Amino acid sequence: PKRVDSRHEFGHFESDTVIGTAPSKRCIDTQVERKSRRLFARFIEDKSALATARAEYDIYKDIPAPARIDRTWDNGTESSCHLLVDEALGMLTYYANPYSSYQRGTNENRNGRIRRYLPKKTSFDDLTDADLQAIVDEINDTPMKVLDWETPNEVWYRELGKVLSKTSHPKTGVALTN
Repeated sequence: PKRVDSRHEFGHFESDTVIGTAPSKRCIDTQVERKSRRLFARFIEDKSALATARAEYDIYKDIPAPARIDRTWDNGTESSCHLLVDEALGMLTYYANPYSSYQRGTNENRNGRIRRYLPKKTSFDDLTDADLQAIVDEINDTPMKVLDWETPNEVWYRELGKVLSKTSHPKTGVALTN
């Protein structure tokens, strides 16, 4: 939808999987918020739909609901259990058109950044969650020209603060008097 494509609204994500080298089946599930370009990543033991849904749930469960509206996947089979996450967390799932990776360009960019640390044909078997998180932290703390030289973390936390301030101070129709 246009509201997702515009990047003006916070809380829209792009999703993908980074594959390790065979014979291992270990992969990385990546989720990127479109406006802030903030990357979230988790190791998964294989590219199965259930493993991917578990990783997505683990990523999104700690993000406040107003900051996790929807996500856009490619047409890979790993997203076929998306309804489990949709129903558990109240999110929507969109799919890019076939062979249209540009519709998820932010995620492709972030996956490319991961590949600077973990080139193709790298085994993920000996890597720890802390190793992956160190890579994600460095990516999220790197200033970006497209963000006016702010980091994805800076934009993420500013936008998250805006969303939370709208939801934590509801307007009431009750006047308080002495």
